[in-house]
Amino acid sequence: MRITILFGGTNKERLVSVASAQALHQALPEADLWFWDADDSVHETQPATLLGHARPFEEPFKAGTPAIGAIEHALDRAQSENRLLVLGLHGGLAENGELQAMCETRGIPFTGSGSAASHLAFDKVAAKRFAAIAGVTSPAGIALEDAEKALAEHGRLIAKPVKDGSSYGLIFVNARQDLAAVRNAARDEEYLIEPFVAGVEATCGVLERLDGSVVTLPPIEIIPAEGGFDYTAKYLAKATQEICPGRFAPEISAQIMQQALKAHTALSCRGYSRSDFVVSAKGPVYLETNTLPGLTKASLYPKALKAEGIEFVDFLRDQITLAARRAQK
Repeated sequence: MRITILFGGTNKERLVSVASAQALHQALPEADLWFWDADDSVHETQPATLLGHARPFEEPFKAGTPAIGAIEHALDRAQSENRLLVLGLHGGLAENGELQAMCETRGIPFTGSGSAASHLAFDKVAAKRFAAIAGVTSPAGIALEDAEKALAEHGRLIAKPVKDGSSYGLIFVNARQDLAAVRNAARDEEYLIEPFVAGVEATCGVLERLDGSVVTLPPIEIIPAEGGFDYTAKYLAKATQEICPGRFAPEISAQIMQQALKAHTALSCRGYSRSDFVVSAKGPVYLETNTLPGLTKASLYPKALKAEGIEFVDFLRDQITLAARRAQK
């Protein structure tokens, strides 16, 4: 079975994906590299080209090779060549379940959650609903037409795309004029509006092991450089602090881990996931679950693995084994 790292994608998170692929390649140097470009073409690329791309979070990557075809053609080739795909992708078709469905219909093994769980978790509204069934606490959604009334009631709101990641499109609503930005953004894509929850931002990874057990990783405490934990704070701001394990009281850490595991299970995730929270005065509040969280050197999930004493390469090889087992069933 040929191991192939698939990275890039047609959505805004393709920049983060390139940085994830750099980390994946360094851990799995024997794997082939396939870059999925914004025009839907897929290209084989060389390690030197990938590692030589110095500013992945800011500048688009160019494969420097002819296309092997669109994504469906590339997957047909992956099927015929008995490839296993390590998904170094984030957002869009890669995380909403469509890519996974294309792989599943061809019998191509791939790392991470399946199509149904990916589709469910990618929709923040649906994910909150299913997590709530499992007993996970999350903020109530607010309809756009009720946002002005809710702002007067709560004082602050937060708006974010229902189906996007890496904190793209995050809008903090502190005054009535901010609602105009939300209305404008909502013309192009569906937005989720919630009361702003004051507290410490946190995230918690969940990991499936080779023996079938599912465990949580140490929660991470996030202190943004300034303002919220948006794309700039995540990947570009040097002053952002990510403390792992987080400095939470033991009972709060236990609650975060318990809720992350409940969300992972309720959404039928597999392999690995990462759930985000705000730790308010009343305890952890669930925000969302990422089925393909960032795997860059600066990303949160690898930091949690390290804190747990798990080497990144061992994590990847276990995920490859799990993917191969699932494909054989």
